Amino acid sequence: NHERWAGLLSLTGNERFWLPENVTWADLERSPPGVDYPHARHLACALPLAVVVFLFRLLFERLVAKPCANILHIQTGVRRQVQPNALLEKFYQSKTIPDHKHLEGLSKQLDWDLRKLQRWFRVRREQDRPTTETKFCESLWRFTFYSGIFIYAVYNMWHSPWIWDTRQCWYNYPFQPMIQCQYNYYVAELAFYWSLMFSQFTDIQRKDFLIMFIHHLATILLITFSYANNMLRAGALVMCVHDASDIFLEAAKLANYAKYQRLCDAQFVVFTLVFFITRLIIFPFWIIRSVLFESWEIIGPYQAWWVLNGLLLVLQVLHVFWFYLIICIAIKSIFKGKVSKDDRSDIESSSDEEINSNMEETHFSTEKPVQRKPLLLTHISPSFWI
Repeated sequence: NHERWAGLLSLTGNERFWLPENVTWADLERSPPGVDYPHARHLACALPLAVVVFLFRLLFERLVAKPCANILHIQTGVRRQVQPNALLEKFYQSKTIPDHKHLEGLSKQLDWDLRKLQRWFRVRREQDRPTTETKFCESLWRFTFYSGIFIYAVYNMWHSPWIWDTRQCWYNYPFQPMIQCQYNYYVAELAFYWSLMFSQFTDIQRKDFLIMFIHHLATILLITFSYANNMLRAGALVMCVHDASDIFLEAAKLANYAKYQRLCDAQFVVFTLVFFITRLIIFPFWIIRSVLFESWEIIGPYQAWWVLNGLLLVLQVLHVFWFYLIICIAIKSIFKGKVSKDDRSDIESSSDEEINSNMEETHFSTEKPVQRKPLLLTHISPSFWI
């Protein structure tokens, strides 16, 4: 184990892993006057900045998002409260959806019938559910960030020659000067994803919590990885391409929470088109093609090059899978007349189990199961990039 850790740690400074042949860290340290090359230490400010972003988000939701929700008449709603019971509360903390065997045991201990117990757990779960206002505030924050960072990136990169001719991402690599807007873009994105790591434990708990946690962690590592490797040009292109579709996804969710169904459906159509164009056309045939083939031709492969391309290809497989989910939702909307529930909805992870619990309840109760409104497609993916 010690040898494995030593091997992994040695990669952090291994020039032959990180850099092309005949390039050393010393070469990058000796930059010409007035020219800066990126170094991993430059990103040290991203972590404290992430705390600032997280705190700013809390202020944004209180001072901007909630007033907007009130203007749109998005109410928090008054929730039923369960009858206080220490035994049931303790059991609920370990298992929110008890099975029939546990219910029978609790029924004997408390002398409650099964239907009363089921109702208690159902109402208790409802208390923990995020309100529409909470979901609206979260989406408005994401919409604001994605819109702002996308506009900033396009404005600053529009006249850069490498955005139109991707071969210029590799000319004279890795001795490509870093400009201030590139650094700002990287730090902003990295701080945002660090803040998502923090807030994931307080935000709406989704069924794919673990997957998204790994996703955010991988994104942070890859942003840092590409910055230290001076792949800023290709990295900025990847981030920009991914942010584009997220804007319309959050806009569709906002329209859904505000009950503007036609606007929601229209935004969903736009999101689907933008997702297809950016992630299934531009990303593989423009960016991956450049990183895979043009870089091979101009600078040749090296160890980190294989890692980066492997991750990009895995990402493209995820895009195809996510687009499959989008198409499934689109097909459902054709038959139901509106955007239906996402296969990975933004309700908490116990939702599917609760439906099963309600179905089980009919075996010993005539009470009608709770009918749930269709839910908007949520994050098919937050901006995952190189």
